[in-house]
Amino acid sequence: SNKMKNITIKINKAKEIKKDMLRVEREPLLTALDIEVMKNITDSVKLAEIESEKQKLRDITTKVDELTTIEELKSATIENLIL
Repeated sequence: SNKMKNITIKINKAKEIKKDMLRVEREPLLTALDIEVMKNITDSVKLAEIESEKQKLRDITTKVDELTTIEELKSATIENLIL
């Protein structure tokens, strides 16, 4: 129905807006991790841990696609999506 199509378009738009907001919040966290990479350039174990954290931050936007309600989108934060 046309109403369902309209709802789908709105939630998809809301997801894109949430992703943009999370990207802005995530940027300084990724920058801080980049600095940690430079500080730990010779420590392969530490570098692997840092890269894992960076990947979790990058995966946040993919997790937004899994949300199905406006309420979930409203409550989505970096902290609860990174788990």
